[in-house]
Amino acid sequence: MKLKRFVRRRIRLAVRRTVKPAAKRFVPRKIRPAVRRIYFFPTDALNYLLGRRDALTPPKGKIFHNPNAFKRVGNEFFRHFLNLGNLKPDERVLEVGCGTGRMAVPLTSYLRNGGEYEGFDVIPEALEWCQENITSKYPNFRFQLADVYNKEYNPEGMRKASEYEFPYEDESFDFVILTSVFTHMLPDEVANYLSEIERVMQAGGRAMITFFLLNRESLKLIESGMSVIDFGYDFGVYRTKEKSTPEAAIAYREDFIRNLYEENGLKIGRVRYGSWCGREGALSRQDIVVARKPEPIRPSAVS
Repeated sequence: MKLKRFVRRRIRLAVRRTVKPAAKRFVPRKIRPAVRRIYFFPTDALNYLLGRRDALTPPKGKIFHNPNAFKRVGNEFFRHFLNLGNLKPDERVLEVGCGTGRMAVPLTSYLRNGGEYEGFDVIPEALEWCQENITSKYPNFRFQLADVYNKEYNPEGMRKASEYEFPYEDESFDFVILTSVFTHMLPDEVANYLSEIERVMQAGGRAMITFFLLNRESLKLIESGMSVIDFGYDFGVYRTKEKSTPEAAIAYREDFIRNLYEENGLKIGRVRYGSWCGREGALSRQDIVVARKPEPIRPSAVS
């Protein structure tokens, strides 16, 4: 049985490392959304005609990451928000990089009694779908576009992520979510976003963020060929899977990320390492970091 699992895993790794990257190389980035819609059109049309798709699930042609796992991944992280992040129904949530609402959808039946959700992303068509299909039914869920440059996802963006200011007031959120966002951002951009997260988060608020973290265990698994992504290009504190477009996938040294959190006034509470590098028994695919913004230290009363 172990041998069979090993063989199946090696086959899956080979497909992910060769077939999928090769297909991407032959399709220019600018037309990938159109190609995706064309590829999934028969499936989406059939699902629509047969009534198989619920109103809060986008057509597969509009989903950018693993269209077949939209609900599964959203429900998985909903459990993480509750169990790891201690999210309450009446809290205000910010999602950075909300995409087509994969994380927002399961929250629509949970946030109430003053609970609210704000999300932003760099992909216009993703935001349009969320506004038309989620906000229209749940007014406490709002989405807006961030015109931020990203070589992989928004090459026409006008603003630098390293200088972008979140369009929200100071200390206005209890819970901040980033799933598969810092895995596509460079160091100065990550540093700026962590600073902004600290700014908009209330004292006692929590942030749940996913990474590819490089440490002794994950580096050993990468070197042994067990990782889904080999991160073959080394830039010191981070590695990438592509040289020409590093934003395609970025892994960071864990000590570098921990230092960034400390520099930005965020205290890491939990780290749950993921299966991306071939790790057995992981909670999720990517590494999950849960941090808190400490309460201010109040001076003791003078007697």
